[in-house]
Amino acid sequence: MKEVKFPFLNKNFEEGKFKIEKGKKPYLKKDGKISEFEIWIVDGKYIRDNICEDFVNIGQHYVFDFIPKNEFWIAKEEDNGEEHFYIDYLLVENRLMKSGVSYDEASTLAEQVERKERNKSILFKKFKKIRNNPKIIEKVHKKLFKKFRNGINVWIVNGELVRDFFEISYTGGGHDKFYDFVPNKEIWIDNDISKEEIKFILLHEIHERNLMKKGMSYRKAHFSATEIEDFARHHKTKLNSLIKLEIIPD
Repeated sequence: MKEVKFPFLNKNFEEGKFKIEKGKKPYLKKDGKISEFEIWIVDGKYIRDNICEDFVNIGQHYVFDFIPKNEFWIAKEEDNGEEHFYIDYLLVENRLMKSGVSYDEASTLAEQVERKERNKSILFKKFKKIRNNPKIIEKVHKKLFKKFRNGINVWIVNGELVRDFFEISYTGGGHDKFYDFVPNKEIWIDNDISKEEIKFILLHEIHERNLMKKGMSYRKAHFSATEIEDFARHHKTKLNSLIKLEIIPD
């Protein structure tokens, strides 16, 4: 699921239906402070279930305006280690958007800063020699989660490697009809996604892929996928049947 390139506003927050208090969900722990910003580790699943499905790994006020202006939110990771990259990104994105720079431009410039830091990491240096070699896909693949009868393979992937070598804004999941680096008939799910949420992300990605395969734009397909994911999160007993409906001949 690539982050859509415009700020998100959750209608429920706009209408004042939710009130967030420190120490309550979605807050998990304070992870320090940088400049005037408090860094909070938050419950990403809680946010996606109750506030905004499009919040995946990080956020700041000028993209998700339910986040207080003096806070940066980082979703609790299943596989820790990227938090400092995210903070570098958020500092730049926040500063630029606060000054009036568009989200598209601010995110592009923030990604450039983040990429420079990622290129210094141990993981990047370990695999950079094969970054343009097909073998890098073998390193990205961690576990085959599901093989559907229509030929679609669903892989749990090393999200950090994907962000290091393919697409720095990759979050949650993705598929071959959007990302040209994803092999044919594959859906990828970030290993930072908890086991409890994998099927919700799968539903989103396979629905989005089906629509894009028919010629729908990513933007429209993403919104449709977000709607069906939201429905499933609030009607969990229907999740498996909704996934089955998406298993159509490829």
